[in-house]
Amino acid sequence: MTHEIKKLIETGIIWQKKGVKVVLATVVALDGSSYRRPGVRMLLSEDGKWVGAVSGGCVEKEVFRQAQSVFKTQKAKVMEYDGRYRLGCEGVLYILLEFLHISDSCYQSFQSALNKREHFKCDSFYHKVPNEKLEMRSILTIGNNSFKLSSSISMESNDNLDCFTQVFSPIFQLYIFGAEHDAVQLCKMATQIGWEVHIVAPPDEAKMLDYFTGAKRLITPTFDNTDAYDLDEDSAVILMTHSFNKDVQYLMALKDVHPTYFGILGPIHRRERLFSQFLEYFPDTALEFFERIHGPAGINIGAESASEIAVSILAEILTVIRQQQPIFLRDKIGHIHG
Repeated sequence: MTHEIKKLIETGIIWQKKGVKVVLATVVALDGSSYRRPGVRMLLSEDGKWVGAVSGGCVEKEVFRQAQSVFKTQKAKVMEYDGRYRLGCEGVLYILLEFLHISDSCYQSFQSALNKREHFKCDSFYHKVPNEKLEMRSILTIGNNSFKLSSSISMESNDNLDCFTQVFSPIFQLYIFGAEHDAVQLCKMATQIGWEVHIVAPPDEAKMLDYFTGAKRLITPTFDNTDAYDLDEDSAVILMTHSFNKDVQYLMALKDVHPTYFGILGPIHRRERLFSQFLEYFPDTALEFFERIHGPAGINIGAESASEIAVSILAEILTVIRQQQPIFLRDKIGHIHG
């Protein structure tokens, strides 16, 4: 979700500077089931453009129609969208529409939080029943500072209002150790789902950042310079250099880091050779280090091409970070998003 609100805030700033009126739409509540859950957002401009989505594409036109009064009055409201009769989703969406205004101090703090990989939150105050006396709005809290995201008068009058709170983690990041064609495909797909991708390759690879579509940076450190990486609990690592010796050296360099996911490309016998070589240098390494490594990386979907292998790896990373067990959705009991 963090990459989505990042795009909305950055787009909102651009539109504001152009003098374009902007409305922020936030799904704050849901009765039943829907394509997406509370916390999804979209921006709408008065001239008919929008960024983001609150559904699979069937609700957005109605949101724009309902936003017209907010463009005119700058007063927030909640719209109700009953998908039971229109979409077959068996759910009712409650969407807060508010006139967006982002202050310079808010934007600076927001960018600082992203760069420092800090958590922040957004509280959206709303009421399902129309009431012009209630001042509905969203408040972004970054560190000890709170910022209005709308043109509301006050941040104090919360009585009689429901509150939807959403906490945002740092944008998930993927470190790809390798610079071959399959790394390019993995990079491209990872950025499409909103991850920040860092490519790590020795200088002798002679690659440029532009070669990796969507990558945030290309790092060419020495093998023992792990300070070049900013690995935390919102990070994944995949070794895919296609060089046994390079993979061994990177594995040794990363022995003390703890990303959420650590994968190695290649068959089982290659993984065992890597571990054996590693143990020659670090014989006292705890078993837990090897148990947390996913090798061969990926889920068994019969992948053959570089693109299919990328899908397999990304699917496994998602199951790990969301603590899910891969199954056919037709066999899942209960809600899809449960």
